[in-house]
Amino acid sequence: MKFLLVFDFDHTIIDENSDTWIVKCAPERKLPNELRNSYQPGHWTEYMGRVFVYLGDNGVKEDEMKRTMTTIPFTAGMIDLLGFIGENKELFDCIIVSDSNTVFIDWILKAADFHKVFDEVFTNPAAFSSTGYLTVQHFHAHHCAKCPKNLCKRKVLKEFLDKQLERGVSYTQTVYIGDGGNDLCPVMFLKKNDIAMPRQGYTLEKKISQLAQSLSPVQCSVLVWSSAIDIMSYLKLLIKE
Repeated sequence: MKFLLVFDFDHTIIDENSDTWIVKCAPERKLPNELRNSYQPGHWTEYMGRVFVYLGDNGVKEDEMKRTMTTIPFTAGMIDLLGFIGENKELFDCIIVSDSNTVFIDWILKAADFHKVFDEVFTNPAAFSSTGYLTVQHFHAHHCAKCPKNLCKRKVLKEFLDKQLERGVSYTQTVYIGDGGNDLCPVMFLKKNDIAMPRQGYTLEKKISQLAQSLSPVQCSVLVWSSAIDIMSYLKLLIKE
């Protein structure tokens, strides 16, 4: 009996968006208008690439970025939840599927000593160039019309589950914890026995309820959370069963 926990990162594990938080490193803690206005829907990764060039051009170094990123607060109750999962790793496999990047997530999890809680992190690959600039790439290519160009979370989840099956690992239940519009695609992939946990008041919750109103509800059960303590209470019930 093993459960798979799938977490989004921004506004789910941390209470902010890591990509917008990095702007605190910019001169006067803001971006010039022409850079801000250069974002095109579905092309966030390219936009962040330009932001990182701007930071590099303004002499923002790796250590300053790291210091800034590790000040992001975790979502209410999340530290307790991740501690609980860490103590029960024999029951839970735990992955992150995020549109952030490997450098940011790595810094934040390691600073809080939570990196061991997660078995795998699926996010956009990032690295510092020889000139000290942070660069970011698309996670993968896909053909899903609903998702941003660089990442379809449903594809990631499906490939992970297939790979686990090949290794002889199947899960009693998948629990998907997220907040954003790009979390809807993987939630629609979940089966009847699975559970989606959208964050209260965020886009994912609204999109799930719109689907229910238009009589095409998601297959899985839905449990809304406002604090990660709500998630922990549910997981405690799960392992009691």
